[in-house]
Amino acid sequence: MIKTIDAITEFFGRLSAWIYFFIGLIVTYEVVMRYVFTSPTIWVDDISTIAQIWATYIGVAFALKHKDMIVIDVAFKNHDSVMRKILETFSLVVIIVFSGIVIYYGYQIWLDSTLKGHTTGSYLSIPKWFTQASIWVGFALLLIQALAEIVKVWTIGIAPDEESEMIKESV
Repeated sequence: MIKTIDAITEFFGRLSAWIYFFIGLIVTYEVVMRYVFTSPTIWVDDISTIAQIWATYIGVAFALKHKDMIVIDVAFKNHDSVMRKILETFSLVVIIVFSGIVIYYGYQIWLDSTLKGHTTGSYLSIPKWFTQASIWVGFALLLIQALAEIVKVWTIGIAPDEESEMIKESV
């Protein structure tokens, strides 16, 4: 089950990276169209904003999985100590509780916008549910990954960084 969750997180993390690459391409296109051909587009701003929102929210679980969030290792460098495991579990529980709240209220807002047919105030009039869905979807991924990380904290006896180094050395 943990490997499946990690695989899903990896997929969405890589998708997030490709979305950022896509954003770079369309913004470059907009710059060329605006300043070289003096013919700006009406769609790049909306599409790049929506893509950034989605890429950010679906990529946050990837950051958690790879320990790329803020980590302070001053007091508890030994990854096998019980106190370190308790503190990591506590921080992950905080993430889970916060994610649960965001999922609940984010879903309510998304549902309301969907049922009422709210759209953006731009030329494209994109339905707001499309961007609002990214919030609860992204936090759902984060919550699931945080649960997986709690399992890893208590079942894997070494730090993820050390584990990846051991795998590299054995290959």
